[in-house]
Amino acid sequence: MNDKMISTKELEITFGDKKVLDNITFEVSKNEIFGFLGPSGAGKTTTIKILTKQLIPGSGECFVNANIDEIGILSDNSGAYERLSVYRNLCFFAELAKVDKQNVEDILKKVKLWENKDKKVKDLSKGMKQRLLLACAVVNSPKLLFLDEPTAALDPATTEEIHKMLWDLRDNGTTIFLTTHNMEEADKMCDRVAFLNKGQIVEIGNPEDLKLKYANNEVEILFEDGTNIVTTKDTNAIADELQKNSAKQVRSIHSKESNLAEIFLSLTGRELK
Repeated sequence: MNDKMISTKELEITFGDKKVLDNITFEVSKNEIFGFLGPSGAGKTTTIKILTKQLIPGSGECFVNANIDEIGILSDNSGAYERLSVYRNLCFFAELAKVDKQNVEDILKKVKLWENKDKKVKDLSKGMKQRLLLACAVVNSPKLLFLDEPTAALDPATTEEIHKMLWDLRDNGTTIFLTTHNMEEADKMCDRVAFLNKGQIVEIGNPEDLKLKYANNEVEILFEDGTNIVTTKDTNAIADELQKNSAKQVRSIHSKESNLAEIFLSLTGRELK
């Protein structure tokens, strides 16, 4: 049995004289949340369009282990019918997907829209519309879900509920391909991440493994009087600082780890904006 949901090999595509994707190779396993991270213009949306057969690559191979009716998509192009209610919109998408409309109530409750089910879409806030679009994307309990900035414009409490919903989907068999500018979200949600810069993948791996691989070679020593000393991880250097401050009580000693945003910046010289 093939345990890969997505597999690409040396994908390339050029628009005019600009190579948008250059030798893109990666795999996504079943039941994985895979983060595809990069700044605007890096090639994230183009990759999704190739994976969902909206674009044909100039060269390379692409395999997606899901039929079109087993895929859910939330992107900048996702939309709902402005003059219909929240409930009618989701019922419509359920009918298109040929799934039981009894799921509609459960999904609207999960995205905290049940109390607004009779409100027309045109009267919703930006955050409420985003939640509705996510509900529409998952109404068919997709085998593969593509999410582009799924928690943009959402408050922290709703974002947490969305994260729980995505984890539940993953635990029940959905593979999730996630793009986000929020590195804290990527670190928290993703089993693995890929860094995309100027059409090329510059690094790929588990967030924790990447933070260890690119760990800052520094240790921070905090004393009870508030003194804060940063030194290298060298045992002699640490011992030397402790000896110099032997009259002070140590509160904590810990390594200074890089986060995903800092790692991306160090690899590409660019921030994720």
